[in-house]
Amino acid sequence: MLFAGQLHEKGKVSLGQAADIVGISKRSFIEIMGRFGFSVFNYSVKDLELEIKNALGY
Repeated sequence: MLFAGQLHEKGKVSLGQAADIVGISKRSFIEIMGRFGFSVFNYSVKDLELEIKNALGY
């Protein structure tokens, strides 16, 4: 579980791939990783701003 979290945090695997490694759903993986202090969001502020603009159609 921790290894999969580290792989995801380092950008080596996607969230779904990390969950698959452990054999659980993405939702469960997110919840468990939060308890261990891992961030499942690997976005910079600039990336987040771009995602929001794209979602809003700007």
